[in-house]
Amino acid sequence: MRLNRVYAAQPLATGAEVTLPEAAAYHVARVLRLRPGAALALFDGAGGEFHGEIVAVEGDQVRVRVGARAAALRESPLGITLVQGVSRSERMDWTLQKATELGVRCIQPVLAARSVVRLDERQAEKKLRHWQAIVAGACEQCGRSTLPEVRAPLELRRWLAQAPREGQRLVLSPGSPASLAGLAGLSVSALSRRFHEETGLTPADYVAEVRIRKAKIMLDDPAKSVTDIALACGFYDASHFSSSFLKATGLSPSRYAARFANGHAR
Repeated sequence: MRLNRVYAAQPLATGAEVTLPEAAAYHVARVLRLRPGAALALFDGAGGEFHGEIVAVEGDQVRVRVGARAAALRESPLGITLVQGVSRSERMDWTLQKATELGVRCIQPVLAARSVVRLDERQAEKKLRHWQAIVAGACEQCGRSTLPEVRAPLELRRWLAQAPREGQRLVLSPGSPASLAGLAGLSVSALSRRFHEETGLTPADYVAEVRIRKAKIMLDDPAKSVTDIALACGFYDASHFSSSFLKATGLSPSRYAARFANGHAR
């Protein structure tokens, strides 16, 4: 018989008695209507999975005795971070559920220039708690004992500016002729070779070219500061942007903007 799995949200040890968190207790007592003596599977969100037995149900409080440690579902060896544009309620919840089921290790919600959803600080905190609850519920259903990390939402340009540069990075586009299945078995070096064959550039050179091209367009707008352009184009900071731009064009951003503002061809 399949046991009901409950996220205990606290450290667990065999022989201890724990009080379930409010939401979990409500589900166990009011929805599942379980009573003392009923067996549960408990997990702590950090990879620990245990047998458990309800010892008391008092109103909306449920106490459980932690039993023997159980074999936990193995985590994926791939450290996948999903950078996900924030979508409206049910769509975002569905995305989080499926990402959890597929073994994603970290989820970074982002707000892009054309995102419909906008969040102030209070709304962002509330959304983060809701998303963490969605992920916990998905773990209960799919058998994972380790909760993916759900980070606070960020502006996309801020994430790009601080994102780690190591590892393989893929942009998922609904209109792309390629698929993730088509990439299976390819090493990073093999992907780089294929990319070079099709574009004549390495992936790093292509990204640099796209960033410089975007920066040139943004330099037409005198209201944009060098820092704004640097972050929007994915550079670490204004200094990194200026040195990269100088290397690519032979001009500093300010000299480039001034020169072409005076009618020079680009």
